[in-house]
Amino acid sequence: MVRDKVDASAMGEEQLGLDISGGSRRRPTPQARAGAKIPASGRARSAPEDGAGPRKLQDDEIFDYISGDKIVKHTPMEEVRQRIARALVHQYGIDPRDMEADFRIQVEKNGRKSSKRASIVIFKHGSDHERQNIRRVVVIKPPRNDSRTVSKIRTFARAKEQVDEVAELMRGAGRDCVYGMWTDDKDLYFIHREWHRFEDDYLPLANWPRGDATSFDAKSNISSLGIMRSADETMLKFAFRRCHDFIHGNEGLPKDAAFWQFLYVLFAKLHDEKLVQNGAAPRFYVDTTELVKLATSDAGNSAVAQRVKDLFAEFKKDHPDELTEYDRLTLNDAALTFIAGELSTYTLLGTSLDALGTAYQELVGDNLRGDRGQYFTPNVATRFMVELLDPGLDETVLDPCCGTGGFLRETLLHVLHKHGLVDFGRGLSVREKADAETAYRGDLAKYAEDRVFGMDFDPFLTRAASFGLMMLTETKGNTFQVDSLRFPRGSQDKPGHAPAMERENRIGIGKVDVLLTNPPFGTDIPVSGSTLELFRTDEFGGAKEASIAYDWSKDKEKGDGSLKRGKEASSVPPERLFVQKCVEWVRPGGRIGIVLPNGILSNPGPDDEAVRRYILDECWVMASVELPVEPFVFGAGVNILTTMLFLRRKTEQEKTAERLYGPTDYPVFMAVVEKVGHDRRGNRLYVRDARGEYEWQEYQENDDIWVGNVVVPRKINRRKRILDNDLLALRDRTERDVEVRANVIDAYHEFLEKNGTELPWAKGESA
Repeated sequence: MVRDKVDASAMGEEQLGLDISGGSRRRPTPQARAGAKIPASGRARSAPEDGAGPRKLQDDEIFDYISGDKIVKHTPMEEVRQRIARALVHQYGIDPRDMEADFRIQVEKNGRKSSKRASIVIFKHGSDHERQNIRRVVVIKPPRNDSRTVSKIRTFARAKEQVDEVAELMRGAGRDCVYGMWTDDKDLYFIHREWHRFEDDYLPLANWPRGDATSFDAKSNISSLGIMRSADETMLKFAFRRCHDFIHGNEGLPKDAAFWQFLYVLFAKLHDEKLVQNGAAPRFYVDTTELVKLATSDAGNSAVAQRVKDLFAEFKKDHPDELTEYDRLTLNDAALTFIAGELSTYTLLGTSLDALGTAYQELVGDNLRGDRGQYFTPNVATRFMVELLDPGLDETVLDPCCGTGGFLRETLLHVLHKHGLVDFGRGLSVREKADAETAYRGDLAKYAEDRVFGMDFDPFLTRAASFGLMMLTETKGNTFQVDSLRFPRGSQDKPGHAPAMERENRIGIGKVDVLLTNPPFGTDIPVSGSTLELFRTDEFGGAKEASIAYDWSKDKEKGDGSLKRGKEASSVPPERLFVQKCVEWVRPGGRIGIVLPNGILSNPGPDDEAVRRYILDECWVMASVELPVEPFVFGAGVNILTTMLFLRRKTEQEKTAERLYGPTDYPVFMAVVEKVGHDRRGNRLYVRDARGEYEWQEYQENDDIWVGNVVVPRKINRRKRILDNDLLALRDRTERDVEVRANVIDAYHEFLEKNGTELPWAKGESA
């Protein structure tokens, strides 16, 4: 799977400080400071003088998230450390002032004493950074340079060397250091130290407790929704990736089969959370006794596995329309125990829907690839297209080539941020935002059931889309396996035809309000045969007035460059047909957002020109936004130039007026996107000034720190580089983003404000 290198590096580039009334930033002891500045560590390059502010960063440098003022070398291991540091704040509620990187601890092995560095040390809350105050130790190693297609996850029982490394540091820190962690961005181990008179035990934990808690009841912390934490987006993606990799690498299942098996376990987890909310005893957990066994055996635990199997069986029984007899959870005890341990401490129902949506999208994007010209639309494009068309709560949204449901999920998230949160949730802490999203989930489910629809030819993709909606709303939504080009007259042989026709009042031809899609395209998958007749004739057998499904040539007799329709075409590339189908699908006045290869909009050939003529005759062009190759190269693995085309279907009155008085001249918004925030390899790009220096933004963010079992709200001062992204979504932007970075959506809104009275559809609406 593709590693989340992009997000990881971004986390290390943020400068953080806490704005606490009446408080001052604690400083490490002289011994600790000396240990943290040893040149060999590559950590502290230079610190600014007091009051001088941070100096400019070099290209291979980042700000340290923990200290907020140190500049560190940007290495693969540092990326992992910065990611973990951020998770310690956002997920575990640990005060960053209680952390220190590269802290030296004196250890003893075989009677010989030496000094070793811990990657991150966490001290007792509010105490000096001294050895006797250490409560947790983190060991981070550089990511494995694993070139193999399939790599195995090491279980705790096979990680003796890694556990011993952490244990050595924990012993050196003293008996009050009871929690450890080891990771190399592939393997991750949480360790709990049980103190005995002669020899301590270092046992596996499913996860760490929050804050500065010193007591830990395994079953309670693992299974109680009152204690389980909302997942940090990065850690959730990490957990999802590890679970899938375990099934794929350790169990030997193909990537797509591993995806479905993991999804079944996720549904068992969601089912358990719903039952617990209704007062039932939790069952998706790994308790203390079961964890102890995992320290010596990687065979898994039959009791844990059976609980997960029982939960999935109940979920399957409750959802007969979504799951069939062929949906079987076949994972062995080892895999089910591993996944239960990875996920049991998270509450999926209380986690940000953005985090769930992002984690799910990355999982399906890496493991489900269509073979009929489908290129899954990069999230930066889906988010922008939904934002520009701005579907309303009373509007029906359809994607006739939904794939894994990216446009459908993004529509739900857009509605959530616009209607379920005030000002996109700005000013809320991570926990408060997740709580607000959870409270709106019921309304979002009703909207999904009533207004959001998807279709696709591939049954596996429609199921993936449906399950993705269930992750966000607990309802399957409306995704149907049909042949969209033949619907509704020629798709009766597909299982989704009948249920789709039951919603004909919403998604019938000529009834959709907003259509968003990225159709399959390519001359190697042409459409032929009886399907083309559906594009030339109406439901009564008469010839359609406008159709693309013909051969086209220049009219030499007229000599004016106009087109001449020839014989019926024997085959047509699917993207051309989808243009006609999408236009026919929406109601007059309905809106379309479609991704098309640039050739169809620029090639001089008569067949492509016929498509452009059809668009101009049948639609108003709202906007044309050309994408660079980077989104599809990194997001879908294909090198192709595309354009996001936004259309509004003309009414019959508008077409009649044009026939009588001639074509209408009107302004059209056009833009060429230069940057999308990353290069072809996924490395992040940032805004630079005229001298080539990075632009920075400073702002405050509300967050929660756990002190004991009490939530203490804090304001965190943040400083980070500005992402060089022409399509940065409104909900992801700060005021500084707006000031420094031009954005296509802002330019579009300015265009509407300036030219609104000249737009022909706006004139019709005002009349």
